[in-house]
Amino acid sequence: MDWTLFENLDRLRRQQGALLDALGLGPVEAPYREVFKAPGVSLRHYGSGDESGPLVLIVPAPIKRPYIWDLAPEVSAVRRCLARGARVFLIDWQPAPPQFGLAKYAARLIRDCLDAAGAARAVVLAHSLGGLLAAIFSALHPERVRGLALLSAPLHFGADTPVFRAMVTGLDTDELPDALPGSFLGAVSLRAAPDTFGAERLADALASFADPAAWRTHLLVERWTLDEFALPRRLVAELATWIVREDRFARGTLRIGRRSAAPSRLAAPLLCVVDPRCRLVPPAAVLPLVEAAASRDKTVLHYEGDLGVLLQHLGPLVGRRAHALLWPKILDWIERVG
Repeated sequence: MDWTLFENLDRLRRQQGALLDALGLGPVEAPYREVFKAPGVSLRHYGSGDESGPLVLIVPAPIKRPYIWDLAPEVSAVRRCLARGARVFLIDWQPAPPQFGLAKYAARLIRDCLDAAGAARAVVLAHSLGGLLAAIFSALHPERVRGLALLSAPLHFGADTPVFRAMVTGLDTDELPDALPGSFLGAVSLRAAPDTFGAERLADALASFADPAAWRTHLLVERWTLDEFALPRRLVAELATWIVREDRFARGTLRIGRRSAAPSRLAAPLLCVVDPRCRLVPPAAVLPLVEAAASRDKTVLHYEGDLGVLLQHLGPLVGRRAHALLWPKILDWIERVG
């Protein structure tokens, strides 16, 4: 594998992103302060500091910059939470050393961010791969989680969830570079699911073009897809082997250090958003974990899709229907459990 090719492609994509920023297609983020920084992570604190509502820790997926949570004022999950008075902290993953794996991402770094936020317990809010990390953390440290909200998060990998399994087919984890280029992950995703990462993207562009608001959101998300960074070798290897191929988390056999990370240890109130139309994370990738979780307080919300979101997998974060219909329910739940 010529990893240099993908490293150069990453640099080209960052240059393309800078050009789109100059054209006014960069994110319009809410003000924040960096309140903690360590290898692999920094922590953002949003708001004035006068908020008195539940403390919410947002855990993004660690493959691109986190501003998909705060893309623009009209489609910003961060601003929705602030408007309800929540104390909002967001993990901003940083390039990490090659030896950083699940023990760091799903345990130590999330715990360190909670400590830096001054939170004995928090409502943890996460999407996609960030949701998987947040769920593992919640199983490892149930005493730190007041509520767990997972949006389109893949938790179970089996015959009904073929895309992720196709992504790791043929991946030799012994031959990975120290840092796996983001463009390589994009290429693997397109190969594994051309309908999802290719045709769906084009269809959304065509359908959004006649709607100025949807078209602008689509372009903002396109720009965000260029803002990626490399993942450490160990994290990719453990995700590919332990999580996708062996499905250890769903099976209850995942151990991080001396701790068990099993669904039976998910004791906090649990909310999951599922999208029946999403091929990447279908309900079959989520609902078995909901059933296996020990929590007595379980909520499942259904998201029905949007225009202008590029990929339906991103819709719960940036879709207009999501912000009009889904987020009021999520925020009501956060207020109840937090």
